[in-house]
Amino acid sequence: MGKYGYNQFDDNKSVVLSKIKSIFSLPLIIGVVILIIIANSCTTIDSGSVGLKFYKWSSDSDKRGGVIGTCKGWVWYNPITQDVFEYPIYVQRKTYEAFSVNAKDASTFTMDPTIAYRLDGDRAEQVFVKYRKSLADIEDGYIRTCIYEAYRTCANRYTSDSLMANRGGFEMEVREKLEKSLSSEGFIVEEFTSQITPPNSLAEAINAKNEAVQNALKAANKVKEAEANAKIEIAKAQGEANALKIKGDGEAYYNRVVALSLNELLVRQYAIEKWDGKLPTYTSGDKGAIPFINMK
Repeated sequence: MGKYGYNQFDDNKSVVLSKIKSIFSLPLIIGVVILIIIANSCTTIDSGSVGLKFYKWSSDSDKRGGVIGTCKGWVWYNPITQDVFEYPIYVQRKTYEAFSVNAKDASTFTMDPTIAYRLDGDRAEQVFVKYRKSLADIEDGYIRTCIYEAYRTCANRYTSDSLMANRGGFEMEVREKLEKSLSSEGFIVEEFTSQITPPNSLAEAINAKNEAVQNALKAANKVKEAEANAKIEIAKAQGEANALKIKGDGEAYYNRVVALSLNELLVRQYAIEKWDGKLPTYTSGDKGAIPFINMK
């Protein structure tokens, strides 16, 4: 026991233990720090993507925006001065909110586009150096602007009626212009579709025109049906008339043949066959009163 009521041996013991702990904790701390550095100095790039390793800052103007190069798989870098950006190179699909564009006659059409595209992996570095943004940001910026410009430019070549009558050709022109704009920046258009909605006045006129066409077709069909029925009745009447004529000709022929075959003897014979043998009660006394009996 010391002068002030505590054991000096215990005090020395605690000092020794604290020194031991400090000796062993230092490597542990260093190890943890190293692990943290390693974890922040390594990343992986998916096989369906392309990575771009670049300097966060660089005074060398020849480094083209600080890009070191493209990479895949495990990538090591210095997190203090470097970083890695990743672009997917598989097909992306984006449906935009409706665009409003004017036709040649100032009618307003609504376009609802959907685009499927992909980034050309060989030009990913060019895209990164120019935009330094994610694909989602580029979709809402540059690609959206390209789509709108393609619609606007192509719509100005059509009147309202011609645009509705040639929607297929219009969409093809829009796609060709869009492909040309995007391909120059490293994007490949896989699909492009749009729903074209005309202004209400034009839609009503189109519906009225379609209804008139339908009514005209119905009327034409009724006329054709009436003409067909009339032809059927005429054919039936002609058939009946021809039948009566044939029958009449046959009876006339029969009568002529019979008339030619009759003579006085046949007539008398027919009369005798029909006579019941009784003489008339009253006669004129003329020899001609008994025409069928020749007493000689």
